[in-house]
Amino acid sequence: MRFIHLFLVGYFVVILGVGLGLWQAGVFSRVAPIWAGVGALVAIGVGIMLSVALGKPTVAEPVAK
Repeated sequence: MRFIHLFLVGYFVVILGVGLGLWQAGVFSRVAPIWAGVGALVAIGVGIMLSVALGKPTVAEPVAK
């Protein structure tokens, strides 16, 4: 598994844990479902941006003429 995939898996596990913790604490009962969805989309977007930014770029060999 590449680094970027491992980062995304770990990030989603953290987001899932935070969501379950907020649910058990009763925070989601006071928040409208649309805002919970918006927050989840933002968290997923941030995770994708971080994983792409922190991923190691592949270096291509120069083409000889």
